[in-house]
Amino acid sequence: MRLVFDVEDKPQLKQLIVFAFQQVLAIMAATIAVPMIIGNGMSTAAALFGAGVGTLVYTAFTRRKSPVFLGSSFAFIGSMSAAFAGAVSANAGFAGLIIGAAFAGLVYVVFALVINRVGVEWVNKLMPPVVIGPTVAIIGLSLAGNAVGDLRTSSATGEATQWAVLCGLVALFTTMLVSTYGKKSFKLIPFIIGILAGYAVALVLTLIGNATGNAAMQIVSFASFAALTEGGVSLKTFFALPEFTFLKGVAGLSEIDGGYIGTIAAAYIPVALVVFAEHIADHKNISSIIGRDLLEDPGLDKTLLGDGVGSMIGAFFGGCPNTTYGESVACVAITRNASVATIICAALECIVISFLSPFIAFISSIPSCVMGGVCMALYGFIAVSGLKMIQRLDLDVNKNLYVVSTILISGIGGLSLTFGKITITSVACSLILGILVNNLLKKDPNRLPQHFDD
Repeated sequence: MRLVFDVEDKPQLKQLIVFAFQQVLAIMAATIAVPMIIGNGMSTAAALFGAGVGTLVYTAFTRRKSPVFLGSSFAFIGSMSAAFAGAVSANAGFAGLIIGAAFAGLVYVVFALVINRVGVEWVNKLMPPVVIGPTVAIIGLSLAGNAVGDLRTSSATGEATQWAVLCGLVALFTTMLVSTYGKKSFKLIPFIIGILAGYAVALVLTLIGNATGNAAMQIVSFASFAALTEGGVSLKTFFALPEFTFLKGVAGLSEIDGGYIGTIAAAYIPVALVVFAEHIADHKNISSIIGRDLLEDPGLDKTLLGDGVGSMIGAFFGGCPNTTYGESVACVAITRNASVATIICAALECIVISFLSPFIAFISSIPSCVMGGVCMALYGFIAVSGLKMIQRLDLDVNKNLYVVSTILISGIGGLSLTFGKITITSVACSLILGILVNNLLKKDPNRLPQHFDD
C-alpha cells in the first residue's frame, strides 16, 4: 500500500489537528463503551483521558515507530466486573481496577523480558501468515454484528428503525465516496465528513420527528446536552475534571485484603495471556499495512512494554486496561496516513476533550446508527487486511486449507470458552485452534513444493 503520510512524516499543523480528530472519532465509541457497560460510577471522560495517556506511553516505548492508538479493552470487561462484584464497596472496586490492570501489565512486561532475551523468531514460526491472516480477518468479522446492530438503532429510542438505517448508510456512503473520489485533504478525512453527513441527516429527521410526534424518526438523543445544564448553568457546563479512578481507589485501599487481591489476579492474569496473542495479530496487521515489520523494529518486546505499561497508567486514570485498536489500524489503512505524529496528536486531543463538557456531550450524542455505518467500513477493512495476508498462500494444500477454514469457521461462529469468570474470546479461541491445526498438520503428505506454502 502506498502511504500518503509515512510513519515519520509530520503533516502541517492544521492538517494534523483534523487528521488526529478523525482518529479520535474512530476509537471514541469503543473507548467510552467499556465504562458504560461496567457502570458502577465509571467515568467515560476518565476512560478517554486514560486512553490518551496510555497511547502516549505506548508511542514512547515504541520510539514513535508504531502508528496505533490504544483504547479501552473489551477483553477485560469480565475481569472489571469481577473487581466490583468481589469488592466490599464501590471505592474498593475502583482500587481493584487499578490492581488488576497492574497484574495484566506485568504479564506483558514478563513476556517482553523473555522476548528480549530469546528473540522474536519463535513467534513467526508459531504464528505464520496462514495462522495470523485469518485471525486478523476474524477480528473484523467478529465485530460485524456490532456494526449492523448499531446501524439499525436509534439513539433516542433505542429501537431499530428504517430511518436509523438510512442515517447509517448516509454516513457509510459518504465515507466511501470521499475516500475514493475526494480531493487533496478531504480524501484523508473521510470519517469526519461521513459522520457529519450522517449526523446532519439524523438531526433533520429528529427535528421532524419531534415536531410531528413520529418516534421512529427521532434518531438523535439530546440527553448528554441536557445533562450539562441540570441544576443551572455553571463552570461544569463548560469544563469538568474527569472522575479519575485513582481518586476513588485511594479511598478503598483500606478495605482490600489478600483474598480480594487473589480474586483480582485470577480475573485479570489469564485474560492478559489471551490478549497477548491478539496483540501480536494487531501488530502483524499494521505491519502489513505500513510495509514494516514492527515485531523486528522497534521489536515485539517494545510494543509489549508500551501496551503493558500504557495499560497500567491508563487504568490508573480511567480504570480500563488499554489495547491496540483495530479501528485505529483500519483508519490508517483507509486514509493511508501512518504518521505517528497524528496518533500523538489524537492522544493529546483525547486528554483535552476529557475536560471539555460540551465536547464530551457532542461526542456522546453522535447516533449509534451513524457510528454503525462508519464502523462497517472500519471493521470491513480489518477483515480484508487479514484476508490479504493469505492471498499468496496455496489453499489447495490440505494444511493451509484446514488451518484457514478452522480459524474462519470457529471465529465467525463465535466459539468462546468460559471458565468461571474467565472468558476466552472467539478471536483467541480461533487463534489457538489455528496454531494447533498448523502444528498437527506440519508434515502434510499432500503438500506441494512451492514458494508460498508454509
